[in-house]
Amino acid sequence: MRFSVLLALMPMVLAAPSKRSWPAPLHIPRSTGENLIHGKYIVKLYDHVATDDLHRTMTITAAEADHVYDVPGFKGFASALTSDEVENLQNHPDVEFIEQDSIVTTTAFVTQSSPTWGLSRVSHRSRGGAGYVYDEGAGAGTCAYIVDTGIYTAHPEFEGRATWLANYADSSNSDGNGHGTHVAGTVGSKTYGVAKKTQLYAVKVLNASGSGTTSGVIAGMNFVTSDSATRNCPKGSVANMSLGGSVSAALNSAGRAMINAGVFLAVAAGNSNTDASTSSPAGEPLLCTVGATTSSDTRASFSNYGSVVDIWAPGQDVLSTWNNGGTNTISGTSMASPHITGLGAYLLSTEGFRAPQALCSYIASIGTSNAISGIPSGTVNKLAFNNNPSG
Repeated sequence: MRFSVLLALMPMVLAAPSKRSWPAPLHIPRSTGENLIHGKYIVKLYDHVATDDLHRTMTITAAEADHVYDVPGFKGFASALTSDEVENLQNHPDVEFIEQDSIVTTTAFVTQSSPTWGLSRVSHRSRGGAGYVYDEGAGAGTCAYIVDTGIYTAHPEFEGRATWLANYADSSNSDGNGHGTHVAGTVGSKTYGVAKKTQLYAVKVLNASGSGTTSGVIAGMNFVTSDSATRNCPKGSVANMSLGGSVSAALNSAGRAMINAGVFLAVAAGNSNTDASTSSPAGEPLLCTVGATTSSDTRASFSNYGSVVDIWAPGQDVLSTWNNGGTNTISGTSMASPHITGLGAYLLSTEGFRAPQALCSYIASIGTSNAISGIPSGTVNKLAFNNNPSG
């Protein structure tokens, strides 16, 4: 008799949910802020869960479900939950994860009238497009390190988003040259920037004459590698290096360390009208090396080229911020590279995270093909584009 009782109870034991070893994750979307909906959650079940089990799981909650999801690949429900109900569901064996509900809004593209020719060019497939057309979230939630001569952080174009971090060049915590401020403006200033909402960080490695040492540049790069892990940059970090010198294994290695730390790094191809592989950091294949174009879509006569160049961007007669609080128009691959650094921050904020090398490859893949004249054989012919859906 005792044996038969045990057999009779066996189906009930098998049907009871097994205890899980650890609770299901509770995801709180970091970037939605005030758009989080208090007390509302999405409960995602494992794909193998049957429909009857889905409905049984829903009986744990007192409130009626707002939505029930029962399609291949997504089973679960959305409901108001108390903290105790959240905890109980986290311990339920059928629950894969729980995510707090949030408000989703449209992403609006806006047009900046009378922009620099470079901004206009990167937002249109064809030369001569009107305005800079961009997603209004451009750069929000990202951090951009400017490894250069410093930044005039008080410039009104930076709207309080520029911060001085480190100096490995001299004893003057200011941009005595203007180059770094110009670069920062193209990355993320209000009027001249690609990513108008990014946070800008100055890492000075070049002095007022625009020169520095390889050892000092490496110190600045290693600072970024370490500092990026401490910053609140939920959408990702980017860096710009509009500088170069002779081939340096040490400099290239420091660049790889930045990439491995998750920092997207765009570098200037160089201004010697030669193969970019003959200099560092441009010659490091893992970095995103940028050549310069003119407003007539030709390769700038000074721009380096070659197989290590990943993408081309506006670099001649570029208007941007200057270290006197005003503006200046200058040329160089130094001006092309920040268009790509800004574009990296822009795409991270508007299209989601990509690892540094994947982001560089993506920027090349969406670039406008064969738009540039004067590109030597063996060099990619891709002009930067911000994926403006209207082209």
